[in-house]
Amino acid sequence: MLDKVSSAPTIRGIYIGGQWVPAARTFEDLNPSDNTVYARIPDGSAADMRRAIEAAQAAFPEWSGRAFHDRAHLLLKIADVWQKRAADFCAAAVAEGGGWKGKGLFEAGYVAEVFRSAAALCYQSIGEVLPSEHHKLMMATRFPLGVVGVISPWNMPGILTSRGFAAALAVGNTVVLKPSEDTPYSGGLYFAEILEEAGVPAGVFNVVTCSRDSVGAVGDEMIGNPKVKAISFTGSTAVGRHIAAKCGAYLKKVCVELGGKDSMIVLDDADLDAAARAANFGSFMHQGQVCMSTEKLLVHEKVYAPFMDRFLARARKLKTGHTDDPSNVIGPLVNNRQAQRVKALIDDAVAKGATVELGGRAWDNFVEPTVLTNVDSSMNIWHDETFGPVVIVSPFRDEDEAVALNNDTEYGLTAAVWSRDEARALRMAQRLETGIAHVNCQNINDEPHVPFGGTKASGVGRYGGRWSLDAFTELRWITLDRGGRHFPPQF
Repeated sequence: MLDKVSSAPTIRGIYIGGQWVPAARTFEDLNPSDNTVYARIPDGSAADMRRAIEAAQAAFPEWSGRAFHDRAHLLLKIADVWQKRAADFCAAAVAEGGGWKGKGLFEAGYVAEVFRSAAALCYQSIGEVLPSEHHKLMMATRFPLGVVGVISPWNMPGILTSRGFAAALAVGNTVVLKPSEDTPYSGGLYFAEILEEAGVPAGVFNVVTCSRDSVGAVGDEMIGNPKVKAISFTGSTAVGRHIAAKCGAYLKKVCVELGGKDSMIVLDDADLDAAARAANFGSFMHQGQVCMSTEKLLVHEKVYAPFMDRFLARARKLKTGHTDDPSNVIGPLVNNRQAQRVKALIDDAVAKGATVELGGRAWDNFVEPTVLTNVDSSMNIWHDETFGPVVIVSPFRDEDEAVALNNDTEYGLTAAVWSRDEARALRMAQRLETGIAHVNCQNINDEPHVPFGGTKASGVGRYGGRWSLDAFTELRWITLDRGGRHFPPQF
């Protein structure tokens, strides 16, 4: 590792109760393109997390008691500040997370809309008036929970962090954020800078960063602390299972958006040029490090050869290398552990008979775009989420086989179906065991106001729009009796 800090941000400490607080020690945050030191980040402790939770708890009464439009106005201010500093986020996401500049620009532009969508949530109905057989006025009304703990991932540190807490703030909760140790600035401390500049009151939003060595103790304090009423987690299924199980032991609300093994199905009447272009984006955007990435291309046997010609021709044009060069659309994986894991999946498949149609090479933190065929269920890559620039291509005979191949996984996040016959594609989409399905597009789709989430091992709960209310509010039944309730005469 080169002991050099390149384009480093100013790190002022962890953010607790509206103050920047130094930690007892720091850890190195690396640029995955060359393993140089991007920044030195506070290595927070369980005690730091406890103080952040106490600050959030102290801020809750005032924040939850504010008029809904006051919270909405602040969320809109956050969006404006974010938009003003979008270039700063893009630079951080490229250097710290290893993303291509185009990905950073997209993410920087998207996040402002997450906060605007959350602001709109403040104006939506948060309850219902119910009929009563006893002529009561009966209401089902939503109330904020209190302190919400947010654990965010490294792959889309802007979008997936903001989505994890914007709606929670909108409905009156306070937040403690623990970002990934791989993107502690762009997914954590940067947000503290933005919300501080926007004027969010002290304690409403807090950030505790920590190293991989400290994450167990810090995470356990967040999940186990009785002042934290819900956990919002986005990340791997393995970690999500662990977190959900712990929350279950505490009878604590949890919303988890996890991994995927997502398929794009190309039927025999598909527009092959459009499908090949979409498949290229869905498979390789951000090195395949997206929960929605296209990991399986299921192609009807009648169009398999012409589709592959188009798809491989596009994939061959993708350049791999350091993100300093914007022509390198494929940057590094987030760290060497990830690169080695992806290469091991490729090697396992090849050893068991898979064919490498394109790519297959790996070095440092890089894996070049890789296309595998002749993959079967004996290979780990058929079942395991790759989370790298690798895609499987398999032919199928008919729609029933395509549905079976898509559903042959513990995951159920997204699917895509390509056909010129929309009615046919819709019928097929309804048979796919996923929380999301797209017709004539690729798997990576998101908008701030939609119900985003998966089925099976891809998660529990939904983010986005009014569907976030289930994750971040408690429902109460309140009645107002006006003399209509009668009791037995014995009483």
